[in-house]
Amino acid sequence: MQEMNTLAEIIRAEAAQRGVLTFARFMELALYHPELGYYETQKHSPGRRGDFYTSVSTGELFGHLLAFQFSEWLAGIKAIHPQIKTLHLIEAGAHDGTLASDILKWLQSSCPELFAQIEYRIIEPSTRRQTWQKETLRPFASRVRWFPHFNDLPALRSNGIIFSNELLDAFPVHRFGWDAKRKTWFEWGVAVERGKFIWARMPEAHDSSHIIRHMPSLPHLPVELMDVLPDGYTIEASPSAEKWWRQASGVLDRGWVMTFDYGLTSGELFLPGRAHGSLRSYSRHRASDDLLANAGEQDITAHVNFSAIRNAGQEAGLITEFFGSQAEFLVEILANAAKTNALGEWDSARTRQFQTLTHPDHLGRAFRALVQTR
Repeated sequence: MQEMNTLAEIIRAEAAQRGVLTFARFMELALYHPELGYYETQKHSPGRRGDFYTSVSTGELFGHLLAFQFSEWLAGIKAIHPQIKTLHLIEAGAHDGTLASDILKWLQSSCPELFAQIEYRIIEPSTRRQTWQKETLRPFASRVRWFPHFNDLPALRSNGIIFSNELLDAFPVHRFGWDAKRKTWFEWGVAVERGKFIWARMPEAHDSSHIIRHMPSLPHLPVELMDVLPDGYTIEASPSAEKWWRQASGVLDRGWVMTFDYGLTSGELFLPGRAHGSLRSYSRHRASDDLLANAGEQDITAHVNFSAIRNAGQEAGLITEFFGSQAEFLVEILANAAKTNALGEWDSARTRQFQTLTHPDHLGRAFRALVQTR
């Protein structure tokens, strides 16, 4: 019998009450339970000592490159709309505040006049993570404000930039399988058998309307694909990530919404190598397909459907300015910064950081950037 920790017991009790949980609910509890979820207890999960690497954990260069780009964009807003008194940088998924610190340090030293007009806002529903962030950002306490959700922001819409780094991949996802005989999708859920979490189909009554509601962004499958799609072919959909992007878009009066993450386009969901979906769990830098093990003790992520996110922004009135690899985006920033030596002296440590951020064997190809503007 599987040994249950407290969080696993909580999930098991809810599964027993409902019969079968959607995987989205399992993932929500495993990652975001207010006391026992992975992101509530794993302060040092990124980096060498943690479970995975991020662009931020490579060093401060990532934040400096973003800060330079942000300064260019914000200066452009001020040039066209000099009446705007306060510009906003709004970060969601700030983890321990390291990226915010790197950005603010560069802006303070390199663009002091612009820095004085910026209010840095962090969207963070967790009071525990807010505590970590406030500790990191103590030198900038007068310039940073925290809000649990977008709808807690002041009524006036924001002029500036809303951004995230590796946030959308951690939004709960629904997991769907293909029934080749019936040529239809069904939803995978989580049940309990002999004390152990197992995969189980959601009840039939749950399937049709629920799947249509949670998969509006999936492309219509041509008959030719339906005829050859293997039985059990698996994909994920994250309506909560799309909803988040629409909320972010709605907050923006003028400026940019952007994110960095690993992900796919809708067409890439149906490549032969994707038959089992993109969901993975991570612990101590090791990936695992055992998504139901050790609830609250391992990270769970899924590739972002960038087509769905891009469409959500465009439906909210945004224009897509860039979608491509992280490497392409950062190389262009560096080229522009080099014209004025805006990033200062370049040493071997920075070279190593930049190679990690942009090389296709590291983070450059796996991670993509999406930038939309209003």
